Amino acid sequence: MSMSAGFGSKARLALLLVSVAGATAISGCASKDDDLDLTKYVETIEPADVLYNQALANLNAGRLDEAAKKFDAVDRQHPYSEFARKSLVMGAFANYRAGKYDDALAMTKRYIALYPTQPEAAYAYYITGLCYYRQIPDVTREQSMTRRSIAAFNEVVERFPQSEYIDDSKEKIRFARDQLAGKEMQVGRYYLERKEYLASIKRFRGVVEQYSNTRHIEEALARLTEAYYALGLTSEAQAAAAVLGQNYPDSQWYKDSYKLLQSGGLEPRQNAGSWLSKAASTIVGGKDGA
Repeated sequence: MSMSAGFGSKARLALLLVSVAGATAISGCASKDDDLDLTKYVETIEPADVLYNQALANLNAGRLDEAAKKFDAVDRQHPYSEFARKSLVMGAFANYRAGKYDDALAMTKRYIALYPTQPEAAYAYYITGLCYYRQIPDVTREQSMTRRSIAAFNEVVERFPQSEYIDDSKEKIRFARDQLAGKEMQVGRYYLERKEYLASIKRFRGVVEQYSNTRHIEEALARLTEAYYALGLTSEAQAAAAVLGQNYPDSQWYKDSYKLLQSGGLEPRQNAGSWLSKAASTIVGGKDGA
């Protein structure tokens, strides 16, 4: 074989390799283009009633995540329609049941903003309250969720007095208020144990004035008796014990307070000039108020 012939063979081989590489590159580009086919990422638009009924079927079957997604799709694909309006509250319920409280709250807040006077508004407020209520922490921790749940349930009570959610909302308000009172008592005891009497009195007074229909009222009055007595404010101590005895004469807290006053030669006595005389009218003798 001549040198020129050998060179020609090498040249043809090189051209062949370039052609194959080019074809491979083109094929690769085509494959990538196929992967970027946008039609694969476009959500299918379906009629509102079809989506809504699919969502209900998922909800009834206990498939909460699928139901929530379908209800959300109704709102996105058919905004401001009747089905979208209903889907907001139903989607909120599905998310609430699934423990996805943030997602549920986003849907109830959207509903309330768009449809504050529509029939499902009471339910939207109720679900809002439930989402916060389920996140109420231990009494030793910060209680913002407790306050938010009370605010939402109060909306149900005040705005929709004929709602079917009234009774449960009131019951949960009572529990949440008791929780807030318990938090104040916990802080008050902390100060009392450290002999920071003025700070403790502020907390116990707050319970008497703001949460007089909770189960903490007896202890709050007894702790006030103790703190006032320790400060030498005997008239206030006697007044606190008198209010306690008037409303809870058989209470162990009253017996302990009476014994404390007796140790100093005192006994419970009303004081017309004390803030306690005004607060006494709000105390309901151990019965929870509405």
